Amino acid sequence: MSFEHALNMFDLERMAKRRLPWGVFGFIAGGAQDNRSRDNNRAVFERIRFKPRGLVDIAERGQEITLFGHRFSSPFGIAPMGIAGIAHFEADIAMARAAARMNVPFVLSNMSTVPMEVVARSCDSVKWLQVYMPADRERAGRFANRASAAGFQALVVTIDVPVGANRENNLRTGFTLPLQLSARVIADGLLHPRWLVGVLARTLATTGVPRLENSAAHDRPSILAAQNAELRSDGATIDWAFMRWLRDQWRLPLLIKGVLHQADAREALACGLDGIIVSNHGGRQLDSAAAPMEVLPEIVAAAGSRLTVLTDGGFRRGGDILKGIALGARLALCGRPFLFGAAVGGEAGVVHALQLLKAEVDRDLAMLGTTDVTRLGPTDLFLD
Repeated sequence: MSFEHALNMFDLERMAKRRLPWGVFGFIAGGAQDNRSRDNNRAVFERIRFKPRGLVDIAERGQEITLFGHRFSSPFGIAPMGIAGIAHFEADIAMARAAARMNVPFVLSNMSTVPMEVVARSCDSVKWLQVYMPADRERAGRFANRASAAGFQALVVTIDVPVGANRENNLRTGFTLPLQLSARVIADGLLHPRWLVGVLARTLATTGVPRLENSAAHDRPSILAAQNAELRSDGATIDWAFMRWLRDQWRLPLLIKGVLHQADAREALACGLDGIIVSNHGGRQLDSAAAPMEVLPEIVAAAGSRLTVLTDGGFRRGGDILKGIALGARLALCGRPFLFGAAVGGEAGVVHALQLLKAEVDRDLAMLGTTDVTRLGPTDLFLD
């Protein structure tokens, strides 16, 4: 079935599940340990309901927002996802181009297998860069300079990965990072010839064994590099003193991602950061961590007016986006749905996913009796 037949994000996920090897799909879709955080990210939306207004002229309505000086067409964007190229050949470029066509933010992961400079040149759009920063300030400074030279307009530092998570799902399927080419992994690929030819073989023929081209802690490590047990960091943990130092090095918008406690919002304010992303890493780090939507109101209150609050975690419907905006987020980031769109349709599949979400936001705005997405607030919701 073609991606054009997908009516929503869940349809795209089901299509991707058939298209991708079992281990690859599990790597993308899975969470940590018992998947409690991942599943609760979705369940929390069911506990939040709308209170629509009637007799409102909704003939002209808009979902545009302004963030860090740029006017975006919708209040959502594409979240960073590491080694996205396992789902589609150069998936990061496909997602960046789709975001440019739809005028929404795209956040590139520094765990991408495509160099940041190549992604930046692939389209003329607003591009942000997510990074697992090494504590070594010389390396961190070089990375920031490289990102600036490449033309990235914002830096997003992930703070919720002090150590690697217990992702038992990946261990069961044999799809771990660094990747070990076991008989199970090889057999899984052979059973999915379209992926084998269109993704794996094409990648090997074009660039060879994939490397983490934008790693801040290591020098272009291969995804097979077993000598680097933790490819995302150098084993040391950054702290608030590091963030104050980085603030002096990076004068463009600087955000942290992985905030679930209001105290971290206050620390971010004290460091002079521009924004925070309320996130539990898609349920892929600490299992039983709160869902972003559960703590969003208290973090928004702690952030005040000087700190821009974004969020992610389980967003699949336009109504989910509006609930996040009503609770105080300026923008919601979605990851897995757009990577599934890339898996089944490349750039066109991502555009289709973005269009579906935009249409849902518009429809739900009308039904809420609201003409401007920025006017939504807690009084438009009923919370259990």
